[in-house]
Amino acid sequence: MIICSFCFSQQKEYWLIDAQTQKVDKVKDSISAVKFLDAFLEKGYYFTDLEKVTQEGTITKIVYNKGKNYNSGYVTISDSLAAELKLPLKFFTPDIDSTKQVIHRFYQEKGFAFNRVKAKFKGMKKEFPNVEITLLPIEKRAIDSFAIKGYERVPSRFVENLKREFVGKVYNRNTIERIRKSLQNHPYVLEERSPQTLFTKDSTTVFLYLQKKKSNTFDGVIGFGNDKTEKFKLNGSLNVSLQNMFNGFENIALFWQRNPDSGQTFDLKVDVPFVLNSNVGFQGNVNIYRQDSLFANVKLKPSFYYNFSLRQKLGVRGNIEVSSVLSDLYQTGQDYNKKGVGIWYQYLRPAEVDLFVHNTKVDVEGDFLNVLYQKENISSTQWAYRVFGEHNLHLSGNNFLNVKAEMAGISSKISLVENELLRFGGWSNLRGFNENSLIANFYAYGGAEYRYVISDQAFFDFFAQLGLMKNTFTHLKAEMYSFGTGFNYKLPFGIMSFQISSGNIFGNPVKFQDTKIHWGIISKF
Repeated sequence: MIICSFCFSQQKEYWLIDAQTQKVDKVKDSISAVKFLDAFLEKGYYFTDLEKVTQEGTITKIVYNKGKNYNSGYVTISDSLAAELKLPLKFFTPDIDSTKQVIHRFYQEKGFAFNRVKAKFKGMKKEFPNVEITLLPIEKRAIDSFAIKGYERVPSRFVENLKREFVGKVYNRNTIERIRKSLQNHPYVLEERSPQTLFTKDSTTVFLYLQKKKSNTFDGVIGFGNDKTEKFKLNGSLNVSLQNMFNGFENIALFWQRNPDSGQTFDLKVDVPFVLNSNVGFQGNVNIYRQDSLFANVKLKPSFYYNFSLRQKLGVRGNIEVSSVLSDLYQTGQDYNKKGVGIWYQYLRPAEVDLFVHNTKVDVEGDFLNVLYQKENISSTQWAYRVFGEHNLHLSGNNFLNVKAEMAGISSKISLVENELLRFGGWSNLRGFNENSLIANFYAYGGAEYRYVISDQAFFDFFAQLGLMKNTFTHLKAEMYSFGTGFNYKLPFGIMSFQISSGNIFGNPVKFQDTKIHWGIISKF
């Protein structure tokens, strides 16, 4: 104990005292003291002077005077620096430190993360310091690998796709920001904190700190309106989506809807994005539509697609459709079978505002079909297509504009029967009409919705839509309009939506009883 206390008492200290401010900095050895004083040269104090050095026992006191700070001056750089920076070999700068920072950041962006920019005082010139700036680039860095922390059960293909996109890229702030943007508003993972980087002698590893997101959704809508006979009817829909339950970014979605005219829709969709740990995904879809006791349509669409990225998919699919007439009194429909193949593309960009469903969505699909009408034993070919686009524009501040358009049709060599026509209208497309109340072989609509975001908890909106439909079966061609208002509010259990809308065919009078009211809840769990 005595020996240890003696050794401790013999340790030396160097006190560096600023003569101007009397500030004291303490270091443990002479090498650290020299580095401390040399640093003033890098900061523009070219005439730092030692005024006094005294020894008091084990403490060496060094009193220094920094003198005047010369941050403006003449700069000389090498030929290589001048060529890369596109600067002259010699120039005057009003801020030497700022010039050094510009050079430092320039080479950081080129991958030299640990570059050092040094300034060497060469004398005075016209009352300004003459400084030579040199660069020590050290080793250029590129991303070599990723490490996942927190939510470590993400699909291995997710990590492989990150590697495919970013490994080998120059390590700089821009690349790290691109990585963060690729994870921003991801449907299944949440970034807990900023990425960290581990630098070793021969590798650069980026650590991502992820958290599993609550991504299961329950979407319920209740609608109030009149049917074709102007009787008040209650209708609605339920949509339950189970996502990433098995940590494979899979999705199982179940949808049911009832419209005021006694039509019901049941839809089941299964999506597995990484089959056998590849970028090939599988999507299966079964859709059943029953119109009262008149007819029922069943569609089956198995599909394989390729993930170009998290946001883009391109797929091919089979298409099987069977329709059965359920009542002998229904004379405008026929039993038929359809078989064919199709191609589809989807681009989906998640919303940056939590209250919005997505920021951008594009769907393009087309199918070539062979159809057999069983009653008359007539066969034909058809083309079916659909194009959909939606985008949220940020106008300024809390003001947004949602624009949406859709077009779909069936082209056939012979006349279509009523039970194979397209059905649209309602909450998800032309909002001023009852669900699936419009029937056509071609339709198109477009609209704009102004949204004012009150806070991250609520927004209200005003919208207007125009549409066109053609029905060759009834020889009808009509133009429609729709308008309305509503609000969305974020509650502890989900996002509540309330909409009031009205729509009609141009030329028909506006009726109060045609007003539609929709109330819905979207909840994540």
